[in-house]
Amino acid sequence: MFITLLITLLVITCLAGYLKLKNLYSYWSKLSVPHEKPLFFLGNMKGLGYTYHWIEINRRIYKKFKGSSPYAGFYTFLNKAAMIMDLDLIKNILVKDFQYFSDRGLFHNERDDPLTGNLLFLDGDSWRILRQKISPVFTSSKVKLMFTTIVKVAERLEQSCDFIVNKESGEAEVKDLCARFTTDVIGECAFGIECNSLKDPTAEFREMGRNVFERPRHSLLIQSFMFTNPDLARQLRMKYFGNDSAEFFTKVVKETIKLRQENFIKRNDFMDLLIELMEKREKLLKQGQHIQEDDMASGLTFEQVCAQAMVFFLAGFDTSSSTMSFCLYELALNSDIQRKLREEILQVLEKHNSQVTFESLKEMHYLEQVLNETLRKHSIAPHLNRICVKDYRLPNSEMILEKGLNIIIPIDAIHNDPEYFEEPEKFNPDRFSSTSMATKHPAFSFLPFGEGPRNCIGMRFGKLQTQIGLIMMLRKFHFTITSKTKIPVRYSKKSFVLAPESGMYLKIEKI
Repeated sequence: MFITLLITLLVITCLAGYLKLKNLYSYWSKLSVPHEKPLFFLGNMKGLGYTYHWIEINRRIYKKFKGSSPYAGFYTFLNKAAMIMDLDLIKNILVKDFQYFSDRGLFHNERDDPLTGNLLFLDGDSWRILRQKISPVFTSSKVKLMFTTIVKVAERLEQSCDFIVNKESGEAEVKDLCARFTTDVIGECAFGIECNSLKDPTAEFREMGRNVFERPRHSLLIQSFMFTNPDLARQLRMKYFGNDSAEFFTKVVKETIKLRQENFIKRNDFMDLLIELMEKREKLLKQGQHIQEDDMASGLTFEQVCAQAMVFFLAGFDTSSSTMSFCLYELALNSDIQRKLREEILQVLEKHNSQVTFESLKEMHYLEQVLNETLRKHSIAPHLNRICVKDYRLPNSEMILEKGLNIIIPIDAIHNDPEYFEEPEKFNPDRFSSTSMATKHPAFSFLPFGEGPRNCIGMRFGKLQTQIGLIMMLRKFHFTITSKTKIPVRYSKKSFVLAPESGMYLKIEKI
């Protein structure tokens, strides 16, 4: 009797689950929206992290349905999403009607994984308050104050290139070299710490960066499940950061705060701002005020300070180092472009007594074009995520994007669309000349840093360290391919952000 009842309950449970999934995966069919047929549990994500990278899945959907509809239906595992392909609709979502799409809907689990409670992952009031309080660190004037520090670190990068040429026959894995540079920059600009990654490739800060991106806690498949189904991932008490990485950054932040407070050290940097927000909260608590855990308007807890420091370090060092390495790769393949860029760098520096100054960067227009073309061809983030926070009626349509729907804006697919960028597989910085941009490329066809209120807060800082690093490398060294250079470059399927699959090997020659 008991076994019969158990079997009956099991059958009913399986049937209910099947019907629920069938209803989920018929969502876009019922609305007559173009979409690929989904697979149970996987949706349209088959092969992610093993056979395909995110960009390959995005490009497949984009090419299949672009032109037939301004958006396509999409299933990310156990969640439904809309891939937006129309540029005017993208503008509405990111800027004009931002109030409907203010959240990213990314995974965060402050209870079990406190470091995920950061500006990049958070939504709602927590994000708004944090963005408002942290933005002052990234104004043009504040970023300009970091200029001298970045140049000093870049001089050590130049010395590292010299060492490679003299001691290691000139062949180098430039992704790691650039990551060591950006690690040292972030360490000094954000924490006031000399990480010494350029001198010692096994330095602790560099190893922790490797842990997060090269040896993550979960595979890309599991990470993508967490970030596309964050509510379920929280219910399952899942974590994003590895325990060793979390412990390391918590320890570093704790020691940095203690050093600055005990010695009255003020650097007017990112860490100083976080310390001020923490001290504000502590002062209010000492005064007897009751403050809820998530009330960031009253300051930050120590765990929240650690979370912001962590994401600033990770986002700052990896995205910029990837951009630098992809840029050097393209320059190695296109010697004429490399020569033209070097000539501009040397000509401008000659007018500034061979010194890299803030003003000299503004005169390097071709450098800006080369960087933009790098970010177009190798979009570090394959797409932007948004969540529809309330029902949104599409312009000139009866179609409603329902509250809670995931929105995917496929940056990489748009950047490689021949309608907007002719011969997209070709590396052509001239497409970003002022004349070309004014006549050929429509607005919102180029979104390397996002757009609107949730654009990349560290855009100025990221571009600055990338430009300075490239200038110091290119003014004295020439880059060419070697037998170990993968042509075309293959992207690692283990990482959401673009990274070369097995390193980026180039030969460095002194000019």
